[in-house]
Amino acid sequence: MKTSQTMHPLRSELHDELHARPSIYFNEPAHVYHLTLLERGDALDRLVAALDSQTTDAMQGLLTLDGHAAKWERHTEFLSITLVVPKSSHSEFWPPLPECLAALIRGHEELLIECSQILVESAQEWEGSTARYGFKDPCGSQVGAGDAVIWSDFRLTPDGVNRILLVNHKLNAYRLGRMVRRLLEIETYRMMASLTLPVAKELARVLKDYERELTALSDQNAHAGSDARQMLKSISDLSARIVRQTARTRQRFSATEAYAQLVSERIAELRESHVQGRQRLGVFIERRFRPTVRYCSATQQRLERINESVANLGELLQTRVQVEVEEQNAAILHSLNERASTQIKIQKAVEGLSIIAISYYLLSLLKLLYEGARGMGLDLSPRDASLYAAPLVLLVLGTIIRRIRKAQRE
Repeated sequence: MKTSQTMHPLRSELHDELHARPSIYFNEPAHVYHLTLLERGDALDRLVAALDSQTTDAMQGLLTLDGHAAKWERHTEFLSITLVVPKSSHSEFWPPLPECLAALIRGHEELLIECSQILVESAQEWEGSTARYGFKDPCGSQVGAGDAVIWSDFRLTPDGVNRILLVNHKLNAYRLGRMVRRLLEIETYRMMASLTLPVAKELARVLKDYERELTALSDQNAHAGSDARQMLKSISDLSARIVRQTARTRQRFSATEAYAQLVSERIAELRESHVQGRQRLGVFIERRFRPTVRYCSATQQRLERINESVANLGELLQTRVQVEVEEQNAAILHSLNERASTQIKIQKAVEGLSIIAISYYLLSLLKLLYEGARGMGLDLSPRDASLYAAPLVLLVLGTIIRRIRKAQRE
């Protein structure tokens, strides 16, 4: 067996992706704090450096903060930080954010897009009352084939924290860590997907103007007397604006689609079932989150349809202009044909007149020669002179006509 040094240089890196982004494994009871911060400049790089000074190009790390297990994960456009603090028997249900996390994000609060707190309780501590934990009309689900129950009313506290209660029955530390990770990812990806909603609403207002402009241009194109050059300029300007909007929003819409798919996958992995006649958490999220995703998707499709309609209108206008140009070319060719026919007729007339003139001058010349010969004593009757001169006249005229035809052909 050859050593790994002779294998592909990326083999180890690609293989280790199976172990990337591990969960934090722990036992109940515990408080789990989760923060998600958006990318802006190099703020996240500074946060990662403050968290883990040993990191270089890593995308995640497990560490200890203030004596508690913590983890950070760097994603394409956000950074997530998770801290697990064991719950003491006398601690309150929802203690504030630990000072180690509060100090870390101080000055970067405007980057905080998601903040969740999960209270993991044991079945022995659970008294069956959600009101005891401050929930109002919460949703509830049995998860992990009934090995745990989760509760939440999805209402933010005055500090902007979303609270979730997990009552553990049979989950060991490994399954508990993975279950908590799924819940946190659902909230993180849901918020990241919802970032596109303001973008879609703003784009929808712009698309109304584009649709009105497109309708006006379509009406102008339907009239044969419209200015094709001005219309083509207007269509080009509209198309350029649409392309600019597409370039600005494509990445955001694509990200929403990917995040929404992850949310659906994580909800399916919970393996939910009903509890005490309550609405399941997954159903609650899907019914209120899906309209946001559909609105963003519909806005993206609307932008694409307008882009296609503008392109089709441009093609129709170019076809119309091409037909008009072909008609103009046909008229010009017809005019040229008429001119050529007229020139041929004129040439034929000139040719006939030239032959007549040449015949006249030739006969006049022969007459002068005949009279001169008679004056010199030549006894030649007019009849004989005509007979002798006729072949010469025909030969000269034939030669002249042949030269004229040859010149015309050339």
